[in-house]
Amino acid sequence: MTRVLVVDDSALMRRLMSGLLSEAGFVVEIARNGVEGVAKVTEWNPDVVTLDVNMPEMDGLTALSLMMEARPTPVVMVSSLTERGAIATFEALALGAVDFIAKPGGTISLSIQSIADELIQKIRTAARSHVRAPHSRTRQRAPPPAAPAPVRTVQPPAAKTRSSGLTSVNGVVLVGVSTGGPRTLEDILPLLPANFPWPVVVAQHMPPNFTDAFANRMDKLCELTVREVAATLPLEPGNVYIAKGGTDAVLAERLGRIVVQPKPETTGYPWHPSVDVLVQSAMALLRPQQLVGVLLTGMGHDGAEAMAALKTQGGRTIAEDESSAVVFGMPRELIERNGASLVLASTQVARQLCHWLG
Repeated sequence: MTRVLVVDDSALMRRLMSGLLSEAGFVVEIARNGVEGVAKVTEWNPDVVTLDVNMPEMDGLTALSLMMEARPTPVVMVSSLTERGAIATFEALALGAVDFIAKPGGTISLSIQSIADELIQKIRTAARSHVRAPHSRTRQRAPPPAAPAPVRTVQPPAAKTRSSGLTSVNGVVLVGVSTGGPRTLEDILPLLPANFPWPVVVAQHMPPNFTDAFANRMDKLCELTVREVAATLPLEPGNVYIAKGGTDAVLAERLGRIVVQPKPETTGYPWHPSVDVLVQSAMALLRPQQLVGVLLTGMGHDGAEAMAALKTQGGRTIAEDESSAVVFGMPRELIERNGASLVLASTQVARQLCHWLG
């Protein structure tokens, strides 16, 4: 049975979460703060840890970093739905957390039942995940790793440049990602140079209150300009567009220009922002040769069907290799559908995109 350590300074939250998880069949242990949590990770050897962000004595980020040093373990952060909570969550993902879940009612949530199914699913997914070493900050602007075959890369300018102002694009890179996505995207987007010739649109499964903070964080790490698709935006080279949580991002034509815009979540698709919906909208506007699909870590099959169709029609696709995927579900689905032009570790994706498009 899966052993879950619940770390939370609230006695009420510990009781609610312990009861919920025990009923779901997990073996549960509790810790009252980060100090106890770090100790119990080494003493009790849990399969998964749920870790509150805001705690006295030792906050969740400090506890997480010590857990990863003592005994790397899949961790699901439990965060409040606030800007501060979002920023802390992305710091936690960079430190090694597998996933996060937002408390529906703030720091102390009396409506924990409303996220019961999601919490249980995230814990089960985390128990099967591949825990990765924390990112080093010095890695972010390092050149892409060497590839077996020589490729040409585009050298970035010394300083970030903003959008080029072009009114048309030659093509678009479409990226789909879910569990483990924020850290995986840090292996890719910061390595794309500011003069990368195609815009990049990312559908990352994420709740509404987090995608703006995520886009702002990535913008600080990247040579490209990164922004959330909160309104209709023209697609321009030199830009990365992050689909807004709680919506689906689609490509459309407006006054002769290709734009990306948010729309209400499409019924019939279980994950949002939907990768399948994004890719289908792009295929309706552009030739397959003008599209590159990249399917990264995540549970389920979102994006596999659309990207497999893209490859069949002559487009190029990349599936993340199992060796680097936190959760191999989505890329595995693409590979099994014979929909991957290449299968690459996340650290090789940026170099391949520069080779194809540079």
